[in-house]
Amino acid sequence: MSIILDISQVDMDFTTPTGTFSALKNVDLKISKGEFVSLIGHSGCGKSTVLNIVAGLLQATKGGAILNGREINKPGPDRAVVFQNHSLLPWLTAYENVALAVKQVLGSRMNAKEIREWVEHNLHLVHMDHAAHKLPSEISGGMKQRVGIARALAMQPQILLMDEPFGALDALTRAHMQDSLMEIQNELKNTVIMITHDVDEAVLLSDRIVMMTNGPAATIGEILDVKLERPRDRLALVNDAEYTGLRAQVLRFLYEKQRKVEPIQNAAQKKLGSSKRSAA
Repeated sequence: MSIILDISQVDMDFTTPTGTFSALKNVDLKISKGEFVSLIGHSGCGKSTVLNIVAGLLQATKGGAILNGREINKPGPDRAVVFQNHSLLPWLTAYENVALAVKQVLGSRMNAKEIREWVEHNLHLVHMDHAAHKLPSEISGGMKQRVGIARALAMQPQILLMDEPFGALDALTRAHMQDSLMEIQNELKNTVIMITHDVDEAVLLSDRIVMMTNGPAATIGEILDVKLERPRDRLALVNDAEYTGLRAQVLRFLYEKQRKVEPIQNAAQKKLGSSKRSAA
């Protein structure tokens, strides 16, 4: 598969009142066209920072990201972002929210009939054509997120960026959304980068799971290939030995390898504090 995105030697520093904070250090990642990649790690490990650099919302302190041979230095319609908050305009219907994005990005290439058909097609993809003319206040949280995904897909992005898109949903709705995303990705072969804290979600959806080390100076700790056959059935995978083995590897990284960092850091801080008191 051809490489569509090359994240190369990325460092990200932020200026704070107490000095420079190193969020990312030497992050290298290549993503192939049509690949589904999940970023997972503890809070503060720089997952969203990586996503924001790819989205063009942040400029790396060192290194950068190249999409199809072009350096990313600003936001663009070739990268659509789906946030945890659906971000729909409350005064527009589901149809109008999607149509607004289509007109903005594709309006010069489509006439009114083509725009209407394309909007309807994308709402149908996420099973929201029945609620096309409802306002966000008239539909559930899961339905709002479906519209947000339809809006992103309708822009025909080269990469779909998803920042914990199902994090605010109840467990049952989340499962339905995961199934819908698998169905869409299987049909469209989108390239997807998704941030998640959910180990089961990462294993179920991904081709690769990128596990981030704890910050500061977070980087990629391990990358796990997920070679489960597609399409995937969550119920069939419950007792699948390969699935449970992959899940265990992610949990081991997060709750054994990375958890050990915190006590070491705390011990070092206590020792430093003790030394300062002794010197005083």
